[in-house]
Amino acid sequence: MPNMAEVVKPVASLMGVTKKIGSKTLVSDLTLDIPPGQIFGFLGPNGAGKTTTIRMMVGLISISRGDILICGRSIKDHFEEAVANIGAIVENPEMYKFLTGYQNLRQYARMVPGVDQKRIHEVVELVGLGQRIHDKVKTYSLGMRQRLGVAQALLHRPKLLILDEPTNGLDPQGIRELRDYLRRLCQEEGTTVFVSSHLLSEMELMCDTVAIIQNGKLIDVKQLKAVGAELPPARETLFEVSDPEAALALLGSGKLQDGGIAVAADREAIAELNAKLVAGGIKVYGIRVLSRSLEDQFLEITGGEGIG
Repeated sequence: MPNMAEVVKPVASLMGVTKKIGSKTLVSDLTLDIPPGQIFGFLGPNGAGKTTTIRMMVGLISISRGDILICGRSIKDHFEEAVANIGAIVENPEMYKFLTGYQNLRQYARMVPGVDQKRIHEVVELVGLGQRIHDKVKTYSLGMRQRLGVAQALLHRPKLLILDEPTNGLDPQGIRELRDYLRRLCQEEGTTVFVSSHLLSEMELMCDTVAIIQNGKLIDVKQLKAVGAELPPARETLFEVSDPEAALALLGSGKLQDGGIAVAADREAIAELNAKLVAGGIKVYGIRVLSRSLEDQFLEITGGEGIG
């Protein structure tokens, strides 16, 4: 039976990470654990330090103070062992546009030990590029190039996939596809995904947990859904009804509030509870969610600053 300490051990730990350039502090004393098996979001206003943090995580810039552990190995002291566990796309994935998608993956595979043709086919299927993998990259849409970038980052089976603003420039269909592929990645490959984005609604749909950063400092960490769940957790919902006490007795759960009944319910449960109330002869005048969305919480925490 696995040791519980091993089960919950973070894939990555940022320990008092600080980045200074001259007299300017870009990231200040950032401490954060990224648990395994999650899509973990990184959210913050413009200039908050998101990309700077990611660049330190993958070794593109040095850490002024503190340390980052990837699967228990220090980026500062054991760089090669640490980054061997990382796949990353920082900003836009760069590909040879005159080569096919498959040729690009073959080219990258030559630089990484242990990646064979079977693995290339696995990642191609995982990101849904099987139909177009032998077409030249110059014919790909932005969404397809993003998926090819994810495939490349996954070739060596990293424990942690880091994506910096992967939805930039994607249309709604491309964003949805990316979200679905990342969820499959967590479920089928067991990869932990660390993703930054300025799209609040997408972070809420995509991520299990979100860390909020402002002015280079960690402000809060919000769990959005239970690990492995497909839907966000239930939110407190108020049913405005003709007879709140009768509604409470009929449903057998909830509490009286504001002339109605408040119940913790997800989207499907709200519809079922409404049908039950109507069938029980209780008039429903209105239904509204009382719990604050991620956007409400973000704007409250950051004082309403813009995001990006």
